[in-house]
Amino acid sequence: DIIPQPLLDQYLSMTDPARAQTVDTEIAKHCAYSLPGVALTLGRQNWHCLKDTYETLASDVQWKVRRTLAFSIHELAVILGDQLTAADLVPIFNGFLKDLDEVRIGVLKHLYDFLKLLHADKRREYLYQLQEFVVTENSRNWRFRYELAEQLILILELYNPNDVYDYLRHIALTLCSDKVSEVRWISFKLVVAILQKFYANSANTLGLNFINELVVRFRHCSKWVGRQAFAFICQVG
Repeated sequence: DIIPQPLLDQYLSMTDPARAQTVDTEIAKHCAYSLPGVALTLGRQNWHCLKDTYETLASDVQWKVRRTLAFSIHELAVILGDQLTAADLVPIFNGFLKDLDEVRIGVLKHLYDFLKLLHADKRREYLYQLQEFVVTENSRNWRFRYELAEQLILILELYNPNDVYDYLRHIALTLCSDKVSEVRWISFKLVVAILQKFYANSANTLGLNFINELVVRFRHCSKWVGRQAFAFICQVG
């Protein structure tokens, strides 16, 4: 009743490999790009019409198709709501986390937007996986690590101080020692945001422990770049 059935059938057929050979080699990518709009038009009550097509696109051999979905999965999560997201999108999201860097960056750029839509217990499962973003296929891909630091500044609000101390603190310290100055600069802001998180939540002991760690690691570093990092952290703070 929302859109003509022949039109929907025509859209769903865009994943047919034969169409790529006879119509357009990038037809699956176009299908992936349009999917959030189609899902919004149909509404979450009709998601069953698109679910199989979405899963087909998510496993497409062309990384550009998967990348397109990775960049929009947070938008689809808003359309579908928390229950359908947990059931149908989280498994695909997890697959994208282990994909090529070209696909992972799509997930990373909107990591906060996706995680905030999940229930706290499901969201907590990703604490163990966030550190995997520090490792990239190409170490020269510094923008990936820069994006991670930016997202972590936002993500801090989603977790309690103990989780931040146990998991996110290690990532921040690693990024503060990055070879690329741009990554280090944004990481200094992340460190200060973590300290603010501790003291805003009256986790003074965690804050003091973290400060002591920063002093040992950077203030007393044998290399000048480490001591410079400490000065910059103090400046940002």
